[in-house]
Parts: sequence; C-alpha cells; structure tokens
Amino acid sequence: MERKKNISMAVIKRLPKYHRYLAELMKNDVDRISSKELSEKIGFTASQIRQDLNCFGDFGQQGYGYNVNELYNQISGILGLTKDYKTVIVGAGNIGQAIANYTDFEKLGFTLQGIFDINPKLIGLKIRDIEIQDIDYLSDFLKENPTDIGVICVPKINVQKICDIFTKNGVKGIWNFGPVDLVVPEDVKVENVHLRDSLLTLSCLLNDIE
Repeated sequence: MERKKNISMAVIKRLPKYHRYLAELMKNDVDRISSKELSEKIGFTASQIRQDLNCFGDFGQQGYGYNVNELYNQISGILGLTKDYKTVIVGAGNIGQAIANYTDFEKLGFTLQGIFDINPKLIGLKIRDIEIQDIDYLSDFLKENPTDIGVICVPKINVQKICDIFTKNGVKGIWNFGPVDLVVPEDVKVENVHLRDSLLTLSCLLNDIE
C-alpha cells in the first residue's frame, strides 16, 4: 500500500518501530495481535497505534486485531522496502565502517556498492569485500553506477561538498552523519543523524528539563 500525502513526520518516524516489533512477533510465531497488546509491547497507546495505521488504510478487524504478517508486509511497502537501494558511503572512519559492517541493512534491501575516503592509509583496504576508493573517483563512480542513497560520514568542513557531488550525480537520498544542515535541491530527501544533538537531548532529559 502506498503512503498517502501529507502524513506528518511524527507518524512516519514511528513506522520503523512498528516494523521492528512486528518482525519480532513474527519470529515468535505470533499470528495476530490487538492494538492494546501491541501498545503494551511497543510503548505507544492503543489509540495512537490505531490513528497512525489509519493514515495508510484500514488495517485490522474489530474483535480480531491485526494479522501480524499482513501488517508487517503493508508497513514494509509503506517504508519502501519492496525496492532495492544502491548505497555509497563517503567517510571510512569509525561511523562509516560501522555502517558498512551492519549486515541488517543489506537484508532490508540497502546494497552497499562503494566506499570512499580521503585518507591514504584507508584507501585500498576492504570492508566486506568492498575496496575503499579515493574520494577523487567519487564523481566518476556515481556516473557509472547509479546510486539511490549517499551516506556522509566526513568532517564538518567537507559535508556540503560531498552532498553536492551526490546530488549533481543523481543521488536522491542523503543519510547525513555530519553536523551540518544541508542545502539540497527540492527533489532530494535528507535524513540527518546528529550524534551531538542526540547526546545533548539525553543529557537534558537526565536533568529533568521539560
């Protein structure tokens, strides 16, 4: 089922959590579940779950609940997991290497096809049989290998520069780990992962600041 327009980002950001919990239920051979039972596992209210899912269509039946496998497949479709995504990482430091080594991404359809860095000590090394290439070859690589998602794991000073190389070569999705708010064309989607902001949010919560 396709996602409707004008769905709030708050709802969209809750979908991966639904997907993850439903996968666990399937592993435990759970066939169906009510919104109340799901709320106890996932931490959202039953009302919130029903409202979120109603944004995408009619799921579940009164007195029966949700078919776990069917709901998982529907949410997979909404999340775009019925497609394959060619991915390139720029920055083979600690974060870049951790992402490259995370095999679950490949299971979901995100195929890593290139890794690039500026550090001569890293160039030529391999991560899961993919050789780290010199950043100077990034543009040519993207021209020859159409890429859906560019992952940026470089120092702040180079983040926008790498983003521009991606967007000029047809990359429509940017997963940005750099502490920079990117400037991109309207048709390019960006998901920022600002580790510093996330950590400071946690420290705020620890100090009981509302």
